[in-house]
Order: sequence, then C-alpha cells, then structure tokens
Amino acid sequence: MDENAWWQAGARARLRRVGRLDDRGRRMRLWVTALGVVAMVSTAAAQSSTVPAEGGNIVVTPLMHASVQIEYDELVIQVDPWSAADLSDAKQADLILVTDDPGHHLDVEAIAELRKMGAPVVLTAAAARRFDEGTVMANGERATVVGVPIEAVGAYDMTPGSPFHPKGEANGYVVTLGGTRLFLAGVGECVPEIQALEDIDVAFMPMNLPVDRMRPRPVAECLKTFRPSIVYLNHYDQTFASWLGSREGTPPPDRQNTPGTILALREALEGEDIELRDVAWYPPR
Repeated sequence: MDENAWWQAGARARLRRVGRLDDRGRRMRLWVTALGVVAMVSTAAAQSSTVPAEGGNIVVTPLMHASVQIEYDELVIQVDPWSAADLSDAKQADLILVTDDPGHHLDVEAIAELRKMGAPVVLTAAAARRFDEGTVMANGERATVVGVPIEAVGAYDMTPGSPFHPKGEANGYVVTLGGTRLFLAGVGECVPEIQALEDIDVAFMPMNLPVDRMRPRPVAECLKTFRPSIVYLNHYDQTFASWLGSREGTPPPDRQNTPGTILALREALEGEDIELRDVAWYPPR
C-alpha cells in the first residue's frame, strides 16, 4: 500500500464511523468539530528560530507536519505547503519545494495561496502529474533555481511495509543559503544517498514513518552517519496529521506516545554534538 492509499483508507474508516450518526447528531458533531479544529490549528503559534549563515541569519518557521517556511536575505522558500496549517501569517514564496505527491506534501490550493506570481515550484515527476506548472527534479539531479543551489536526494524505503515509498518517486532536497547547507529529507528510510551526505549544517528529519522502520533509534543512527549540526524533527505525528487531512470526528488518541518518541530521540543523541530543536509542528492536543 502506498502512502496515498494508506491515508485514504484512514479517512474512509473515519467517515464510516461518522456515518453511523443520525442526521441531527451528524450536524451537531460536525459543527462542534469545526469549531474545535479552528481553535486547535489557530493555537499552533509558529515558533521561528534562526540558523547562522553568511550575510545574515536563516529564519526557520514550522507550519505543520512537513510544511516549513525558510527565509534568507529577503528570499522566502515554502516546503510542502499544506492547507491544514494556519497559513494566514505565512509569507508569499519566491520558491516552493515539494517532496512527494500525497496531499499533505503536494497541496495545490496551498501552493496557489502562497506562490508569488511566476515563482518556481520544484517537484517530482509523480507530483507533476497533479501539478503541471512545476520544475521536475529527479533523484541525484542538481540545479540552481532563483539563485539557490538545490540537490535532489532519494527519499524511499528499503524494507517492505505499509505505507511504502518506492525509489525514485519522492525527493529530499539539499538547499544552500549563504554557505549553509540545509537537508530536507522528505519521508523514507535512511538510504545510502542520505548516509553519503557531506557538510550538512541543518537537517529536517521525519520520524515514526515508515512505521516501525524510522523510530527514534534508527533516526538517531541515521543522523550519526552524516552528522548535521542542527536537526529539526518533523513529520512525526502520523495519526494526528492523518486526521487533519479529513477533519472528521475528534482527534484520535496518541497511541504512539509522540512526546515519548521525541524524548527517546533526544536521549539517543546525547553526547553526539547534534542539536535537536524541539519546535511545535502540531497544535497541542
């Protein structure tokens, strides 16, 4: 099962549960849910932080799940913009990077909302089937876009499981801003292309997906192979993000103990001279 199918199956299951309500109950539940969603998403105040670079700092603002805003020297990059986030304070993008084709990575409405007129959208061939105005980069390709050096890195799975990310369908990206190299991993396992990375200053790494393949210990071991100075953990609360994609019913329980997995990663990185920045990628439950 690919990631699109995995997310859709979860959404269908939630819709079936909602469908058991009578019409009056359904209307009341959806009304309450809508109010709750607005409150929860709007309370996820973006926490900006800075990374030093030549000529000024890079400003990093998490938006939701894999969606992040990166600013440097009046340049704005939006990565995997997603409408589930509160985009009211997000800035118009000079460059948009899309790592994969599921809706929480490739959200055409969010791209339209945040894209400056004519701004390039770098994406994969699979994503280009749904958004035909982009610039396709394949794994291993390099390009300079709006003056920004970009390297596309393979983002895929090696171990069978569900969801499964096949090789060649998704990208991570290495972006260089002011001499500082940022690696946006996308979603997948710690493949050889990631382990071979050099001189990475900042890494954005997913955790807890693929389920049971990129849990805290494997993520820590992966980071030790290419040793970024700073790591931002993202794309780690899968059940909550899946619920946000449908917004039906109430948020599901946190069965994976998300705070515990973050603590486990921090403990696994102790003494490694890798700074783990624990910022809010999701609203409080």
